Formats: sequence, C-alpha cells, structure tokens
Amino acid sequence: MPELRRDPIVGRWVIIATERARRPSDLQKCPPPQQPSLCPFCAGHEDKTPREVYVSGRPPSQPPNSPGWKVRVVPNRFPALKIEGELDRQAEGIYDRMNGIGAHEVIIETPDHGRALKDLSVAELTEVLFAFKARVLDLRNDMRFRYILLFKNHGHLAGASLDHSHSQLIALPVVPRQVIEEIEGARRHYELKERCIFCDVVGQERRDRSRLIHENDEFVVFAPYAPRSPFETWIVPKRHESNFEAEPKERLGLLAEALGTTARRLAAALGDPAYNFIIHSNPVRDASSPSYHWHVEIMPALSQVAGFEWGSGFHINPVPPEEAAEFLRKVAG
Repeated sequence: MPELRRDPIVGRWVIIATERARRPSDLQKCPPPQQPSLCPFCAGHEDKTPREVYVSGRPPSQPPNSPGWKVRVVPNRFPALKIEGELDRQAEGIYDRMNGIGAHEVIIETPDHGRALKDLSVAELTEVLFAFKARVLDLRNDMRFRYILLFKNHGHLAGASLDHSHSQLIALPVVPRQVIEEIEGARRHYELKERCIFCDVVGQERRDRSRLIHENDEFVVFAPYAPRSPFETWIVPKRHESNFEAEPKERLGLLAEALGTTARRLAAALGDPAYNFIIHSNPVRDASSPSYHWHVEIMPALSQVAGFEWGSGFHINPVPPEEAAEFLRKVAG
C-alpha cells in the first residue's frame, strides 16, 4: 500500500509509492526506457491495459475495451496511489501519515501510435479535454479526494515512460502545497484590490503584448513575467473561471486550438522538446472562487534543477520571457 507522508517543517506531502519501484524507468534515467514490442495504448491492444473507465468515439455496437475509440481512459497499471481502502490518518510522534489513497488514470489521447499532441486536430484535442472534464466530474463525487491534478509528460526527459501520446490524472486526498501557495497569493491580491490577479495579468499581457504568443476569443497564451525555466508558457482563460471542469465544451474547443497551436510552435521552434503541462484548478471540495483562476502551465524540459535551485527555491532562467515569446511568435502554429 502506498503512503502519504507530511514533512513537518514546510508542510509538504510526499507519496511513498513502493509499487512503482517495479518500473525500471523510475530509477534508471539513462538510457531511455526500452519501449514494449506491443504498445498497450495502441488500438487493438485494449486487453493489455486495465479496463477502461471512460471512452469516446466507439460505436455503440462495439463492446467495451475493443477498438474503434477516439479517446480512452484507463487506470494506471503502476499507480502512485490506490483507490481502494480508507485514508486511516495517523500521527507517528511529530510526523503525520495516511494511506496512499487516490486515483491514478491514463488518458490515451489517440489510437494512433505515431501521432503526438501537436498532430491532433482541434476536434480531436477537444475530445481529449472533454475526457479530462468528464473524469474530474466523476472523481470529485468521491469525498476522500480534495484535489485532482491533470498533467502530461511528453518525452523521456519530461518523465514519459511510453512514447504513445497520453496524459495522466491523479486524484489526491490533500491539496498540493504549490496550489495552496497560488490560491493564497491570489486571495491576498483579491482582498487588497477586489480583483482576480490572473484577470489582471491577462489584461496587462494583452495590452503590453511583448510576452504574448497567441490568443483567440477565449484564451491567451503568453510567457509569464517571471518564468522558472526557458520557454515556460501559460494558457489562461480570458473570462474568469476558477474550476477547469466548469468549462463548457465550446470553450474547450477554443482551449484545444490554443493548446495545439502552442504545442506546434514549441515543436517548430525548439525541435520537438520534451515538456510537461499541468492544469492548475480550484480544489474540488471548494466553492467557486472569485480570486482564483484555473490555467495551464507548460514547462519545456530545457534546463536542469541543480544545487542552488534545490537549496534556495530560486530558479535560474537564461532566456528572458520577452525573447522566448518573440521567438515563438515567429514560427507557424
């Protein structure tokens, strides 16, 4: 059984996921993990994964866990957290622990092995994003879960263990400290100025335009003013919304356009780099927030965290965001 353990000094929770140690790729970072001869995510190999919990595109005449799908969601075969059991919160002296209860799912974005996120059409990407929304709406009914993180690891250097294009979801019984820091910072700004800080940032980036990369009717893509790494990119809704899962499908279509355009620009400008993207949203147990604003953070894996960063919490970024944005604006999306 995995465990969640809390650092008593900074309040950071760590997942001790003993079962994932069975994956050689988790401990052996170089060379890249050897790909299986039969990809479990390809169409026709549905029996190589756990049974699906969501699917789109398959004709009603086809049985579950068979080909013919567009997007498929399955439990992770090597989950960081397990959905069965009770939290069983305990104290061990000054330490706090609980059972590693949660959900860990894989969103298989396409049945075609050779296609990456940047290759998907707006309609195909919309199906992927709608699968994200559907799984969050389902899992938030489980009262054990307080936060649901949606993320993608693209490329070995970003932590992907399989080449086939996929994203992941982890439902947690605690809210991650990084998200709490964002929420608290946004709340302080709102208490001082009675405005959402993210809405203010979107307004300034649209006026200034030096860090703006792309925009459509509903979303803005820009390099943040203080990026942690080269070519860090954010996608933020123009209208205020604290919860990703509250977005209607028509706006998810415009998010798909913004996300696909950004992925293609990064690939063209940087030679298809490894990257992570993360959706930060309001905790699922909290009411809609006037101060917090959901958004997507994209982090190309172009730099390495070293001693100074680990020791200080500072990030050293050699590429000014204005230069990164200008570079990305010049390439076709």
